[in-house]
Amino acid sequence: MSIFAIASILVGLSALFGYLNHRYLHLPHTIGLVVIALVASLIIIVVDLISPSLHIAQDVTGILRKIDFNETLMHGMLSFMLFAGALHADMSALKARRWTITTMACIGTMMSTFLIGGAMWFVFGMAGVNFPFIWALVFGALISPTDPVAVLGLFKTVKVPDTLKATMAGESLFNDGIGVVVFTVVVAIAVGSAGQGGEMDALTIAQLFFTEAVGGALLGFAAGYIGYRAMHGINEVSLEVLITLALVMVTYSLAIFLHLSGPIAMVVAGLFIGNHGVKYAMSDHTREGVEQFWTLMDEILNSVLFLLIGLEVLVIADNFEHLWFALIAIPVVLVARALSVSIPISILSRWQTFKKGAVLVLIWGGLRGGIAVALALSLPENEYKATILSITYGVVLFSIIVQGLSIKKLVERADL
Repeated sequence: MSIFAIASILVGLSALFGYLNHRYLHLPHTIGLVVIALVASLIIIVVDLISPSLHIAQDVTGILRKIDFNETLMHGMLSFMLFAGALHADMSALKARRWTITTMACIGTMMSTFLIGGAMWFVFGMAGVNFPFIWALVFGALISPTDPVAVLGLFKTVKVPDTLKATMAGESLFNDGIGVVVFTVVVAIAVGSAGQGGEMDALTIAQLFFTEAVGGALLGFAAGYIGYRAMHGINEVSLEVLITLALVMVTYSLAIFLHLSGPIAMVVAGLFIGNHGVKYAMSDHTREGVEQFWTLMDEILNSVLFLLIGLEVLVIADNFEHLWFALIAIPVVLVARALSVSIPISILSRWQTFKKGAVLVLIWGGLRGGIAVALALSLPENEYKATILSITYGVVLFSIIVQGLSIKKLVERADL
């Protein structure tokens, strides 16, 4: 089956499921897509169990396996969605909460990684399962960052104060990049400790982290400036849209080639174009055209991504025996999120004011999404991958469906 045929199926299903949700379920668009796709996947599994001769699950799974979820998201869709999210972010609001965002994105992500990793290692040990601490830490690293795609999608259905919105958006945009870097480092250590590569010392780890994070930020700034200079002095909507599109694709490809953080590069470039570029290099006419293009791009890719999340249950169906660990991992992740948010904020509260309700929204609104699943799928084949993938998928589904559907009521009760 060709790439065009697969893309046609995904877009067609996104439109169909989106229509069914809008017509009958009335759930937020992305959550509705996940729910309907998940139900469709479970129906296919049940039908296959009743009539295995039909091979429906096998055929559908065969199509899904042709879609490398990790490659599609991490080396394709994510670049566009991160740029689109950063493009619409208010830089002045981000600056006002810069210390909160930086602390939560860096310290909070690291804290959550070790809390989740340590707790799950203890759980596995109590269950009599041989699960090395470093691989438990890998799970902590991939599930700790909040997903910017899922979090930014919240703001389309839930209204929150501008300062809280800036904090949640800024944290999700930056801790995604930081989280991917931490995940890369931890996996490198895990693979090395398993005898699949050379051991990594502290200096090597620090250099890898610095190169990925700082190098990605510098690349994003340089790309944003080049894009800004290219658009400065012209007033042609189609050309300026093409420039931003080229900026995203070339910069992300260059980041992958240079082993820099592509997500961080996209966030920095998006913030530069969305604030400095919009203010000084675009007329009102071109600004409107560029923003409309990226809004539409974001909506389409979001729909396809959340559809895939719902359908991925068919791919991991062989690993259902590990899902009971996900029932334990869900409260572990939530407690770690609460600690990694409340502790930094309690320190920062000496200089900034935080409402109690806002802290609860930050904790419950820290959604996990497709990035965590993509990272789990990217793990090298070993005896622990299936378990990590199953737990990750269970946590992500709970996060998107349960947390995503209940956050609106929490915001209303918080009286922000």
